[in-house]
Amino acid sequence: MTGSASKEESTGLDPVAAVILETLTALPADKSISLMDAARAVAEERRKPGDGAELWRRYMRAVRQQAIHLARQGRIEIIRKGAPVDPNDVKGVVRIRLKA
Repeated sequence: MTGSASKEESTGLDPVAAVILETLTALPADKSISLMDAARAVAEERRKPGDGAELWRRYMRAVRQQAIHLARQGRIEIIRKGAPVDPNDVKGVVRIRLKA
């Protein structure tokens, strides 16, 4: 993401939320990603020389929190077993997609 700092500042988004939205926007309509995929995208965005292959694990909690925040705003949907779930009651393994 080129110039991500200015994009984040202008939209007021958390940097993790900005990467989530950018990743989802690049997908075909109605496709979803796992939170792990989103964490990997964030890790690649922030990777520094010498960071290990498991860097994405550091971002899992932040990705989950920002996904819930974006879902509460109505910008994305959190999916469990193929159906949208209430962002206030997210449990287990979920996926995320742009809101239709």
